[in-house]
Amino acid sequence: MSDESILCEHNPPPAKLEVLGVEDWPTWRKEPSSFEWTYPQQETCYVVRGRFSVTPEGGEPQHFKRGDLITFPAGMRCTWEITAAVEKHYRLD
Repeated sequence: MSDESILCEHNPPPAKLEVLGVEDWPTWRKEPSSFEWTYPQQETCYVVRGRFSVTPEGGEPQHFKRGDLITFPAGMRCTWEITAAVEKHYRLD
């Protein structure tokens, strides 16, 4: 399990999203569901729509929604719980 935690910035300024080039990142969509996931590398994503929670192995659930800019650490094992269909732009580092 990774020692790093999930970082989240709620409603970052549009200028920051523009500098990051979020609009040019690939898009990922998923309907409501629950699944286990391991991040092979760090992922930064921006939530365009939906609601979900991510529970790191051995940790507490963290809740995310539209407008969140999230960084998931490499090596993190977790469980995703999507409660409203998700659309996000993502970048793998």
